[in-house]
Amino acid sequence: MARRPFSLLKALTKPTTSFSLTPIPTSRPVTYMPRPGDGTPRAVTLIPGDGIGPLVTSAVEQVMQAMHAPVYFEKYEVHGDMNRIPEEVIESIKKNKVCLKGGLRTPVGGGVSSLNVSLRKELDLYASLVNCFNLPGLPTRHENVDIVVIRENTEGEYAGLEHEVVPGVVESLKVITKFCSERIAKYAFEYAYLNNRKTVTAVHKANIMKLADGLFLESCREVAKKYPSIKYTEIIVDNCCMQLVSKPEQFDVMVTPNLYGNLVANTAAGIAGGTGVMPGGNVGADYAVFEQGASAGNVGKEKMVELKKANPVALLLSSAMMLRHLQFPSFADRLETAVKHVISEGKCRTKDLGGDSTTQEVVDAVIANLD
Repeated sequence: MARRPFSLLKALTKPTTSFSLTPIPTSRPVTYMPRPGDGTPRAVTLIPGDGIGPLVTSAVEQVMQAMHAPVYFEKYEVHGDMNRIPEEVIESIKKNKVCLKGGLRTPVGGGVSSLNVSLRKELDLYASLVNCFNLPGLPTRHENVDIVVIRENTEGEYAGLEHEVVPGVVESLKVITKFCSERIAKYAFEYAYLNNRKTVTAVHKANIMKLADGLFLESCREVAKKYPSIKYTEIIVDNCCMQLVSKPEQFDVMVTPNLYGNLVANTAAGIAGGTGVMPGGNVGADYAVFEQGASAGNVGKEKMVELKKANPVALLLSSAMMLRHLQFPSFADRLETAVKHVISEGKCRTKDLGGDSTTQEVVDAVIANLD
């Protein structure tokens, strides 16, 4: 019997037997073995603060209670018009190691000095971290923004060294030290290393302040040599601001002296969705204080307080950062996922995000979306 000629075309176009594939899950459970005692509830010092502070800290308390998070709060009344932070508050933070706070109103011009700055100095909270990123479902001018601004917190123009030389002449000292510059650079590179970030950018004005900002840059360069896997770049602060508003997605981790960091963080927050949704915190070797990431608007306007329509998202996300800091990652994930779902759904949004919801309505929506 003659063999039929082989046809390559038929072989290639011949229908194959159908079969089904088991779908590959997009995520898998993370294996985690806690140490004995890791579930013990932790005490956290709570400072509601001024303006919208009591509203948004109450939001955090409600959500923590709803998901039975292993934390409990020691609440203290502190206000920006006080001469100093009460000693019992400082002792509480030193005992608990962690604090959650609302904004403290700072007088402009005359009056007492900023208690926010005083707290950072008292506890040596030398690193401020603000994460500015796009939230799914929240329209912004720029996409793919995910910037972490790490700012030196204890010196620079915020050292508070001012005096009147003669009537009508005021001298304000900007202090930059190698010690503080190196440790903030180390923190920035360590953060990038631990979080799989690719680039660290130092923000400066060394073309004008050649000694002060020059020392900051020199310190960053020395630390960068110890992290060869992370790209290191530098940018002058005025060019940085222009680049931020035109092409923010180019930035990854930014490390800055004190004043520049405040300006850069608030600018980046406005670009990524507003100060009402950006989390942040301040950390040192021994203590951590979590608060709304961008300082602009963290106290709010009186009308917002009266109408009870403050946006609690920033402090809720900051409290998720706090939970991770306390090594309660699953609770942090649940909270963050619920907040992002509410934002994405778009039904409950405060005025700054284009809605008209009250603080309590946003809180209720977050609680309803907790897994």
